[in-house]
Formats: sequence, structure tokens, C-alpha cells
Amino acid sequence: TPVSSRNQPRGKPRVTPREDNTGAASQASLRDFMAITKALADEQRVRVLLALERGELCVCQIVELMGLATSTISKHMSILKHARLVDSRKEGRWIYYRRADKNAPPAVRRAIAWVTQCVGADPQAVRDKQRLAEIRTQDPHDLCVSQGACHRKCP
Repeated sequence: TPVSSRNQPRGKPRVTPREDNTGAASQASLRDFMAITKALADEQRVRVLLALERGELCVCQIVELMGLATSTISKHMSILKHARLVDSRKEGRWIYYRRADKNAPPAVRRAIAWVTQCVGADPQAVRDKQRLAEIRTQDPHDLCVSQGACHRKCP
């Protein structure tokens, strides 16, 4: 039987709030995925993520490990943080980074596990772990001063 045109809704079909929420959640997941893949598309950022496996590091320790300028490390850390792969805390002028914890979104936790599983035993990652063991024995303040990133009065 033909349906009368007067029974048809006019304009756009009404979308329920549940459909809106589902659609928004799907888009957020895609944005998260894109941020994660962008962050993992750089060797330096992957190395830093692996270095954070054994606990938090201050920026000067990461600079020492990577041999890059503080500004470059800050940019890399910003991208990792945007992807929620790392968290940070500030203590005075010092910024400490750590891997995202168990409360991170599932996609973030899976990405970190995948990186560790795939390249955690890579020769470069092993060298970084060895070098990091040496760096951790040094006073972060002394590292900061030697890098010219702060003055002797720096906290």
C-alpha cells in the first residue's frame, strides 16, 4: 500500500540523542587513533615512549638521552601528550613525563603495548635502556645546568 506523503516527516529525519552520542564517540575514537598514529610515526617519539617504560623522566634526562635540543624534545613531548600516550607533572620549573597509566583509553594502552612488543628489543632501544641507566645515576639539576637549560639557582 502506498504511504501518504502527509505522514512522511519533513526536512531532516529526527536524530535521537543516543544516535548523536554514538556518532560523536565514533568520531572521537577516530581522532584519538589519528593522534596516536601521528605520534608513533616518528622514531624519536617511539624511542622516548620506550624510555619511559621504567618510570618518569624529567625533560633534561630525555634531552640527554636523545641528544636533541630542549625545544625539539618539548615539541615531541607535546605530540605524545596530545595523543595521551604520556602524562606530565610540573614541579616548580621542572616537567616530568611518564607513560600513560592504566586509566588511559583502551586505544592508548594497546598502542603502548604494541610498541613495546614490536620494538622494545630493537638494538637502539636496548642501547637507550643502557644509556638511560647511566643518566638516571646523574643529578637532574646537574644535567640541566650542563645543557645550559637552567642556571645554578634552578630548583
